[in-house]
Amino acid sequence: MKIKNLHYFSGLIISIFVGLHLFNHLCSILGINQHIEVMNIFRKIYRNTVCESILLLAVIIQIISGLSLFRTLRKTTTSNFEKLQIWSGLYLAFFLIIHVSAVLIGRFCLHLDTNFYFGAAGINTFPTQLFFIPYYTLAILSFFGHIAAIHYKKMQTSFLSLSPAKQSKGILLIGILTTILIFYGFTNHFKGVQIPKEYNILVGK
Repeated sequence: MKIKNLHYFSGLIISIFVGLHLFNHLCSILGINQHIEVMNIFRKIYRNTVCESILLLAVIIQIISGLSLFRTLRKTTTSNFEKLQIWSGLYLAFFLIIHVSAVLIGRFCLHLDTNFYFGAAGINTFPTQLFFIPYYTLAILSFFGHIAAIHYKKMQTSFLSLSPAKQSKGILLIGILTTILIFYGFTNHFKGVQIPKEYNILVGK
């Protein structure tokens, strides 16, 4: 129970950040400058020493507790939503390890501003986009899938004539739509983005 509690509360902290992060990415639909403007506002919240330390601690706890729960629960899961919860959680643990490490390396070793272009570089360059497009797609869908599975588990009553299963499927649908819109913005509405030279190091140029 202690591991589940740690996992739950660290997940809440991370979910707040991810919510802000995804909203920020959705702003790319309005243009790169708008994305960066919103990012700079949000950074005042989560890039101060206290908030960033709490967030990094939450990420570490989430990964360790999540892997521990995966080893236990994968043997007993039966329903599709339970399977969705543990496998989406496993991918999120993988993503957090890679993504957080990459951002920290980008900031402190490569001395890059990890802004819009930090994410857009891999998505808009061949052949790195063959990795980064599914990598980010699965991350967003796994986040919404994890929430959908937890919602199904916690919500046992209908809401607005929708059963818990339909509500959770609605969350998944929002995740799919969010993914499409973010890629729409990050590829400059599918026309491609001109990446500044300093970010070419991210794609081996």
